[in-house]
Amino acid sequence: MIIAVDARELCGHPTGVGRYLGALLQQWGATPAAARHDWRLYAHATPTVPEPFRAAVRVLPGAGGTQWEQWTLACALTVDRADVLFSPGYTTPCLVRSPRVVTIHDMSFSAHPEWFTWREGSRRRLLTRWSARHADRVLTVSEFSRREIVAWTGCDPSRIVVTPLGGPGLAARPAEAGAMPGKGPGILYVGSIFARRHVDALITAFLRHVAPHQPDATLDIIGDNRLPPGVPLCPALDVAPETHRRRVRIRAFVDDATLQQAYASARVFAFLSDYEGFGLTPLEAMGHGAAPVVLDTEISREVYGAAARRIAPGPALVEDLGAALLELLTHEDARLALLQEAGPTLARYDWARTAATTLRLLEEVARVA
Repeated sequence: MIIAVDARELCGHPTGVGRYLGALLQQWGATPAAARHDWRLYAHATPTVPEPFRAAVRVLPGAGGTQWEQWTLACALTVDRADVLFSPGYTTPCLVRSPRVVTIHDMSFSAHPEWFTWREGSRRRLLTRWSARHADRVLTVSEFSRREIVAWTGCDPSRIVVTPLGGPGLAARPAEAGAMPGKGPGILYVGSIFARRHVDALITAFLRHVAPHQPDATLDIIGDNRLPPGVPLCPALDVAPETHRRRVRIRAFVDDATLQQAYASARVFAFLSDYEGFGLTPLEAMGHGAAPVVLDTEISREVYGAAARRIAPGPALVEDLGAALLELLTHEDARLALLQEAGPTLARYDWARTAATTLRLLEEVARVA
């Protein structure tokens, strides 16, 4: 069976969709069931893939955008006659005869069109709606996203399968990991920086409510700045005392080894997002013994349960966040109480299980067609 994969999100520095696809390929590369198939991975540049898939890469010319997906990839699939196409990033080519499975992670561009330019939002809404209605199967990462897809695209709920993201693989003893030596009073954020994730509120809370009371506390922010041009990351940072400012470190990208060290060193992890389809990084943090602080939303309740401190959105966000960060840095009992809940939470998320379910659906779709 020929399984085609849109692998362009694995080019450059993978985030989001790229990390999702990379984790699936890592699992499939070690699975005899996946080795039975002929894989074809299509991208616009050389992607970073596990060794078993390197010979399967097909680099097609283009920029990797919508035109590449809808025309260049579609033409290649017509020639190669794949038995099934896996599109891991929201949309799939319209003009192909191959059966298709598409993963739609969230519907932020429909639920919150104000977060996108008119052109980008319109393109995403149109192509995602078409993909949801015409793909043979739709995968998504949470029950919350499943409801959103049905509401915004009209997709038949019976065609949507929830395959949650996997955990960090450290679910066995997260509380003990949190008590290990070497964890200083560090706060960590990992993820692309969007307005909806309130990184400005996090920096402000640290400068106003943590730094003055904890002279050794640090704030480490790792993620590409995706704010619109001209929008400052955090005005409070420009007017804060130099002794406080230098304890805030902002990096757009780090390699995997550095990222794992950042997780292992942090005592607290902050991820204050208004809207996510899942939200993987708080799970990775709790697996390394960092207590998560998240915004109180429908998705955060579904995914993290009692293993995260939730902060209500609203005008008191900075003050409430500052108090929570300070408590979790200075009161070990409060932090370890959260980490005691991390084991059962992390046990629900397993990349091996997600990869097996996804492969089984690809095989079913190919056989039925």
